[in-house]
Amino acid sequence: MKKKIAIIGSTGSIGKTTVEIIKKDKKSFDVILLTANNNFREINKQINYLKPKNLVINNKKIYLELKKKYKKINIFNNFDSFFKKFKKKIDYTISAISGLSGLQPTLDIIKHTKNIAIANKESIICAWNLIQKELKKNKTKFIPVDSEHFSIWYLLKNKKIQTVEEIVITASGGPFLNWKINNIKKATPKFAIKHPNWSMGKKISVDSATMMNKVFELIEAQRIFNLDRSKFKILIHPQSLVHAIIKFDNGLTKLLIHDTNMKIPIFNSIYDNSLKKIASKKIGTKELNNLIFKKIDLNKFPATNILKYLPRNISLFETVIVSCNDELVDLFLKKKITFWSINVILKKILNLKEFSKYKQITPNNIRQIYKLSEYVRLKTKTLSIRSAT
Repeated sequence: MKKKIAIIGSTGSIGKTTVEIIKKDKKSFDVILLTANNNFREINKQINYLKPKNLVINNKKIYLELKKKYKKINIFNNFDSFFKKFKKKIDYTISAISGLSGLQPTLDIIKHTKNIAIANKESIICAWNLIQKELKKNKTKFIPVDSEHFSIWYLLKNKKIQTVEEIVITASGGPFLNWKINNIKKATPKFAIKHPNWSMGKKISVDSATMMNKVFELIEAQRIFNLDRSKFKILIHPQSLVHAIIKFDNGLTKLLIHDTNMKIPIFNSIYDNSLKKIASKKIGTKELNNLIFKKIDLNKFPATNILKYLPRNISLFETVIVSCNDELVDLFLKKKITFWSINVILKKILNLKEFSKYKQITPNNIRQIYKLSEYVRLKTKTLSIRSAT
């Protein structure tokens, strides 16, 4: 029996990786839904590969072009229109829209799917309590697909969370690991987006360069696995082969290794212990003999200090952090601010008294998050312009 599958954000990096996996085994899948925004060329290719039953296309112009071209596919201009017509349960959904714009679709699709793999870190960081509520209400199984969180999840199978003493999340160190601090401060987008190990989008590559990505991953892990932050540690691991290390209270330490390919966690989340195989690079004695782990240089990567600003429980303050960082990265990629300004202005924003109250407020609905995010982005932009002049 074919597995019914949906890809939310099919033309992004994670979406395209998922499409590549399905393409190699099309007979096993029935593609119920693909969603996209502006990438007309890519969605056209995916339609021809996968023959999806439904499409949600947010861009009005592209929506009209596709509706005219593909008469046998149900094509919608928004999620609400799709959900009004579609009432059945999908077997597996991957939510891969980047940024907070992926939160609403993620919450909406949960009631329509048996399993959801969430690759949207902003949704988990800012609204994990809202996601959990929907998961429980609809009896939907959650699978993390970031390589680090999938690795932790996999290592914890058949283990009680109370037995965990420490979880180590690894960081490659990004493109500036071996740069001198004065050179890092003057780095341009051209160098910041050149990740040494992973092929990723520009935004997440800059987050890796500042190490903000690891801050987000640690917050994600704390939310997903419901452990105190003191149980987590970040270590630099330039090879990016070890994705998580867990020490248990029985004296045993487990780690998970795989090569730097997002197909591996996504493949395993889709097939879930089936007999299917995936090609991957061989990791031999040469690679294992050269594994390096070291502490973060806080002078080079001050973004990791942001963890001390965070409250213990989920709050709206996480939305402040995510939204401010998003705006700063966007301004940097547009060459409106310097690379080092991301660290400096982020710290200024987080120290503003007007935002400290959000540490005490738990998000109750998505409107709160979106409204605050919009305001934080505006405040960040204004402060950045003043700093640049």
